[in-house]
Amino acid sequence: MLAVYNTLTRQKEAFVPLNPENVRMYVCGMTVYDYCHLGHARVMVVFDMIARWLRQSGYPLTYVRNITDIDDKIIARAAENGESIGALTARFIQAMNEDADALGVLRPDIEPKATEHVAQMIAMIEKLIANGKAYAAANGDVYYAVREFPAYGQLSGKSLDDLRAGERVEVDGFKRDPLDFVLWKAAKPSEADFWDSPWGKGRPGWHIECSAMGEELFGDTFDIHGGGADLQFPHHENEIAQSVGALGHSCGHDHGGKTIDSHVKYWLHNGFIRVDGEKMSKSLGNFFTIRDVLKEYDPEVVRFFILRAHYRSPLNYSDAHLDDAKGALTRLYTALKNTAPAAFDVHENANDYTRRFYAAMNDDFGTVEAVAVLFELANEVNKSNSAELAGCLKALGGVMGLLQREPQAFLQGAAAADGLSNEAIDALIAERQAARAAKNWAESDRIRDVLTAENIILEDGAGGTTWRRG
Repeated sequence: MLAVYNTLTRQKEAFVPLNPENVRMYVCGMTVYDYCHLGHARVMVVFDMIARWLRQSGYPLTYVRNITDIDDKIIARAAENGESIGALTARFIQAMNEDADALGVLRPDIEPKATEHVAQMIAMIEKLIANGKAYAAANGDVYYAVREFPAYGQLSGKSLDDLRAGERVEVDGFKRDPLDFVLWKAAKPSEADFWDSPWGKGRPGWHIECSAMGEELFGDTFDIHGGGADLQFPHHENEIAQSVGALGHSCGHDHGGKTIDSHVKYWLHNGFIRVDGEKMSKSLGNFFTIRDVLKEYDPEVVRFFILRAHYRSPLNYSDAHLDDAKGALTRLYTALKNTAPAAFDVHENANDYTRRFYAAMNDDFGTVEAVAVLFELANEVNKSNSAELAGCLKALGGVMGLLQREPQAFLQGAAAADGLSNEAIDALIAERQAARAAKNWAESDRIRDVLTAENIILEDGAGGTTWRRG
């Protein structure tokens, strides 16, 4: 049985969906004002893996990942570029989808845009005001009154008193309390894009969008809410306050006899990607865009690099780590190249390898142990040349979105900008074969040295010479 680590309760829990015939998962997606970086890649790949495993486990899943297409950064970038907000966001939504497709990320079932759900946000804010959880300020903004929600801080483990004393709390003369956060922002004279509302022209705050879209798509309550660890506070903390506050009552999910005040039963958060010990982020300037990394590394290598670590653990980025991931994935594909896989029907009790793979994945999506099973399989395939086990290896890899290409296509890959093309390599190998046939060993060795210098590895066998990029 699947067990998941619930950030809200800080423990692993058996996954018991609210409705086994309609499992619902909502993941916070990207703010589309720039190209996605590897931190975004981790969110996309991790929750793609989780969605794949839920479906592999037989759960009918509806997967929603939203798009934030209006916020301060988007407005500022559009003004800086001299383009409309719509043109900017459309361009980066397309880029995001190109990056996700390259990484083997299946499209979510629904990708709601914030700008298409402003009416629902306004309606939820009106509920919050009616329930005494929010108020309109004199400047046209609307704020959530945090102290009116006693459970605030339960997700992040922060108390109201600790937050009140902290330095991170924004000070605003229009707030009743420094902890209060904005639900609706009054339009500024310089802003061209805004909506009408009961409080005047303006636009929604960031936090309200996911509460409103989640309710619109899933109703009052749903199974899984996911995102990066950086969203745990304040974004997801604020979501709980908004959604439960708008309901006017607790959803009352039972967790081992303890009732939790949340509209979501299970909260899942993936860990950061770190560079030199610091979180990768645009604000720190230490980020690498997905498309820049993909200029140097095969997309499947990047996906494998992300999945070979547990989704909740920090993931350290470096070229050395990606090189290591490339070498490891090469070993798996080499096993499939040497032994053609037979068709294999994946289910838990197919063999001992599948049993251990399922056990790993059912333990909070334990990809570290699952990948270890893949390597055990590859070793056995190399020893036994078993087509059935090769099929098992390919099929289990497929559950994780790996190992589905022709092995030779992966192993030969694409040339770097300044590297030899596949056609040039094939031509040199043909010249080398001719030299060997003529017993011109010096010429044969010279050509091998040329290829070695280009990091091309030759494998001479009874069937001829094959090659791969090192």
